Amino acid sequence: MLRLKEFYQKEITSKMKEKFGYKNIFEVPRIIKVVINVGIGKLKDDAKAKEVVIDTVKAISGQKPAIKIAKKAISGFKLRQNDPVGVMVTLRGNRMYDFLEKLTRIVLPRTRDFRGLKLSSIDKQGNLNIGIKEQVIFAEVKSENLEKVHSLQVCVSTTAKPGEEATEFYKLLGFVFADIK
Repeated sequence: MLRLKEFYQKEITSKMKEKFGYKNIFEVPRIIKVVINVGIGKLKDDAKAKEVVIDTVKAISGQKPAIKIAKKAISGFKLRQNDPVGVMVTLRGNRMYDFLEKLTRIVLPRTRDFRGLKLSSIDKQGNLNIGIKEQVIFAEVKSENLEKVHSLQVCVSTTAKPGEEATEFYKLLGFVFADIK
């Protein structure tokens, strides 16, 4: 079986050129980046829980995450300026393709009751946003060591135009959509 990057270069580009009539290979949509986000708003006071979140994101992505801090204080959320509010990783290049391959071929099909993503997961710019309720579905995360389960969000940014072009591109990449028969 071809790796995702090779599959994109050999198969997906030719199928997209054929279906949408692109004259140039540079018109074919491509993946720009994959961003993994975890909000740690409720865990901001628990140092051990923050470390668990950072370690799981590091294990899932293969690179050290950046800690995002609050730009201003919001009393309604009991949030002070410079408090940590999230952890994020931006994947590009080979790590991006490896993560997407793992996500489409192993993680999402392994999710219980997974029937496919909703078409509404594709936004107006043609990006795909996936919410994952538990980080335990990733093989890198050991469930016996976990004390707190947290969710994460994966955003796949592409140059695909929203609509049929983006939907076809994601289908060719291996994403399954529930709304499409």
